[in-house]
Amino acid sequence: MQSIEILSMESKVFSVRQMKAARALLAWSQGDLAKASGVSEPTIARLESEDGEVGGRAETGDRLRAALEKAGVEFIPENGGGAGVRMKKRKR
Repeated sequence: MQSIEILSMESKVFSVRQMKAARALLAWSQGDLAKASGVSEPTIARLESEDGEVGGRAETGDRLRAALEKAGVEFIPENGGGAGVRMKKRKR
Protein backbone atom coordinates (compact mmCIF):
# COMPACT_ATOMS: atom_id res chain seq x y z
CA MET A 1 0.00 0.00 0.00
CA GLN A 2 1.16 3.49 -0.80
CA SER A 3 1.33 6.04 1.99
CA ILE A 4 -0.45 9.35 1.35
CA GLU A 5 0.79 12.45 3.16
CA ILE A 6 -2.04 14.51 4.57
CA LEU A 7 -1.15 18.16 4.02
CA SER A 8 -3.53 19.64 6.56
CA MET A 9 -5.08 18.52 9.81
CA GLU A 10 -8.22 20.35 8.70
CA SER A 11 -10.53 18.30 6.50
CA LYS A 12 -11.32 19.70 3.08
CA VAL A 13 -14.96 18.94 2.31
CA PHE A 14 -15.80 17.63 -1.15
CA SER A 15 -18.77 15.86 -2.65
CA VAL A 16 -19.38 12.29 -3.72
CA ARG A 17 -20.06 13.61 -7.23
CA GLN A 18 -16.66 15.31 -7.27
CA MET A 19 -15.02 12.07 -6.15
CA LYS A 20 -16.77 10.07 -8.88
CA ALA A 21 -15.92 12.72 -11.49
CA ALA A 22 -12.29 12.69 -10.38
CA ARG A 23 -12.15 8.91 -10.74
CA ALA A 24 -13.67 9.24 -14.22
CA LEU A 25 -11.05 11.82 -15.26
CA LEU A 26 -8.32 9.42 -14.16
CA ALA A 27 -10.10 6.35 -15.59
CA TRP A 28 -9.81 4.80 -12.11
CA SER A 29 -12.03 2.11 -10.67
CA GLN A 30 -12.97 2.07 -7.01
CA GLY A 31 -10.20 -0.52 -6.62
CA ASP A 32 -7.64 1.84 -8.14
CA LEU A 33 -8.65 4.57 -5.69
CA ALA A 34 -8.49 2.07 -2.83
CA LYS A 35 -4.91 1.13 -3.75
CA ALA A 36 -3.82 4.76 -4.11
CA SER A 37 -5.47 5.98 -0.90
CA GLY A 38 -5.21 3.04 1.47
CA VAL A 39 -8.99 3.19 2.01
CA SER A 40 -10.77 -0.14 1.47
CA GLU A 41 -12.79 -0.68 -1.69
CA PRO A 42 -15.96 -1.57 0.29
CA THR A 43 -15.64 1.73 2.17
CA ILE A 44 -15.33 3.66 -1.09
CA ALA A 45 -18.35 1.83 -2.51
CA ARG A 46 -20.35 2.65 0.64
CA LEU A 47 -19.35 6.32 0.51
CA GLU A 48 -20.20 6.54 -3.20
CA SER A 49 -23.64 4.99 -2.64
CA GLU A 50 -24.80 8.23 -1.01
CA ASP A 51 -25.09 11.73 -2.46
CA GLY A 52 -23.87 14.96 -0.91
CA GLU A 53 -20.60 15.49 0.94
CA VAL A 54 -18.23 12.55 1.32
CA GLY A 55 -19.21 11.07 4.67
CA GLY A 56 -17.33 8.93 7.13
CA ARG A 57 -14.31 9.93 9.14
CA ALA A 58 -12.50 13.12 8.20
CA GLU A 59 -9.25 11.15 7.86
CA THR A 60 -10.87 8.88 5.26
CA GLY A 61 -11.98 11.84 3.15
CA ASP A 62 -8.54 13.40 3.51
CA ARG A 63 -6.84 10.21 2.27
CA LEU A 64 -9.19 9.92 -0.72
CA ARG A 65 -8.77 13.56 -1.70
CA ALA A 66 -4.98 13.44 -1.25
CA ALA A 67 -4.72 10.37 -3.52
CA LEU A 68 -6.81 12.02 -6.24
CA GLU A 69 -4.85 15.27 -5.99
CA LYS A 70 -1.53 13.41 -6.11
CA ALA A 71 -2.74 11.76 -9.33
CA GLY A 72 -3.33 15.20 -10.87
CA VAL A 73 -6.92 16.13 -10.04
CA GLU A 74 -7.73 19.65 -8.87
CA PHE A 75 -10.89 20.21 -6.82
CA ILE A 76 -12.76 23.38 -7.79
CA PRO A 77 -14.70 25.02 -4.95
CA GLU A 78 -18.21 26.37 -5.21
CA ASN A 79 -17.68 29.83 -6.70
CA GLY A 80 -21.00 30.71 -8.25
CA GLY A 81 -20.44 28.34 -11.16
CA GLY A 82 -20.67 25.15 -9.13
CA ALA A 83 -18.11 22.89 -7.51
CA GLY A 84 -16.23 20.51 -9.77
CA VAL A 85 -12.95 18.85 -10.67
CA ARG A 86 -10.41 19.18 -13.45
CA MET A 87 -6.95 17.94 -14.27
CA LYS A 88 -4.12 20.20 -13.11
CA LYS A 89 -2.07 21.89 -15.79
CA ARG A 90 1.25 20.17 -16.20
CA LYS A 91 4.26 22.38 -15.53
CA ARG A 92 6.66 22.66 -18.42
